[in-house]
Amino acid sequence: MNQTPLRVQVVARRDEAVDIATFELADPSDRKLPSFSAGSHVDVQVPDGPVRQYSLCNDPTESHRYLIGVLRVVDSRGGSAAMHARVREGDALQISEPKNHFPLAHGARRSVLIAGGIGITPILCMAERLSNAGADFGVHYCTRSRERTAFYERIRQSRFSARVAFHFDDGAADQRFDAAATLARSDAEAHLYVCGPTGFMDLVLGEARERGWPERHLHREYFSAQTQVIAAGASFTVRIASTGKTFAIPSDQSVVDALAAVGVEITTSCCEGVCGTCITRVLEGEPDHRDVYFTDEEHAKNDQFTPCCSRSRTAELVLDL
Repeated sequence: MNQTPLRVQVVARRDEAVDIATFELADPSDRKLPSFSAGSHVDVQVPDGPVRQYSLCNDPTESHRYLIGVLRVVDSRGGSAAMHARVREGDALQISEPKNHFPLAHGARRSVLIAGGIGITPILCMAERLSNAGADFGVHYCTRSRERTAFYERIRQSRFSARVAFHFDDGAADQRFDAAATLARSDAEAHLYVCGPTGFMDLVLGEARERGWPERHLHREYFSAQTQVIAAGASFTVRIASTGKTFAIPSDQSVVDALAAVGVEITTSCCEGVCGTCITRVLEGEPDHRDVYFTDEEHAKNDQFTPCCSRSRTAELVLDL
């Protein structure tokens, strides 16, 4: 969690679609909340559970509330299941101040926003911001069915509704999402934003690359690392640059956990290589990147890594700690 957590109250809870609920959070004393930008998320301490990251999906000009959307996941590890089962109106929650690892690019001629399922949460906030600014953008929102489409009426009644195309897997063939057609023309000044299930995002990003979209114009946010979470690997050592001390990292333990055991603390949140909270500079050595946070270009630089899940390809890593 953030070192200065916020205590908020759930002032409203609504069922938005099948297995999707929204929670409206406000300061208990009606004070303004810290401002946020489109693409931001907050860390939420789930009652008697883990810390989870949820994107803010309300208009970023609002200062009196935060709105988060939570999909109840079948194989939940205690996050979404607890939010759905236990959190009610009037309850208090502890959250972080907003963080943004998925910001809009300033000066883009056009923005293409693509959401799969619950990935609509940061995308919806982006649409609000771009609409407020009078920018050129379009939204493609893909879901399994109308019943599983959160914020459907909100979008239909919004001032940017004409810019949104809905795509239902169980709908007519002519309305289904066509990634090739959507991304067929690469505008040198257009930017693409995609959020949703990993397979869906990989399909969209792969199609964009094939169509010539510059890598620096491809923006994504993963909600989970899925198969890319921490896995065992060869043991190695880590040297702390500030002290020169060297510590062994066992094959079955993460860098974060091994260092915590000897008193070297690294702030973490998701522990899956998704959120970027634990990013640490690498001064020497080559990381074995296992995150879904960095782009391929950022991985290739090998100057930073996520110690919650990533490991080392060399016998030693020297970290800027």
